[in-house]
Amino acid sequence: MGIQVCMGAMMQCSFGVAPSTLVVLPTNRVMTSNMPAATIMDHAPMMNVPPFGMCSSMANPMVAAATAAASGVLTPMPCLPVTSAPWIPGAPTVMVGSMPTLDNSCKLMCNWGGVIQVTAPGQFTTMVP
Repeated sequence: MGIQVCMGAMMQCSFGVAPSTLVVLPTNRVMTSNMPAATIMDHAPMMNVPPFGMCSSMANPMVAAATAAASGVLTPMPCLPVTSAPWIPGAPTVMVGSMPTLDNSCKLMCNWGGVIQVTAPGQFTTMVP
């Protein structure tokens, strides 16, 4: 069983240098441990998924341009996540506002090749099957 994810969960991107905190708006009016519960649709860049410091993915055009300008030396640039698809796989047995809830084993793919995962779910009392 996974742990339900909520507002304030800590996340890390495989190409980012710093952790980030998930932002969940209380639009679904479902709470877990007095915090808004997250769904697989809480993936909007900058609104739900803030930047992860600096990005080192060569698929990111800013990193590729800076690296080319530095004669091939990898040059990280500021992270601007591009997350166009929902979190996968979700927990389809628990629905929050008609969407599967998010648990701590879900992953989010960034268009620049990074894999974003939950490192701390924001609460530790509510489990989801």
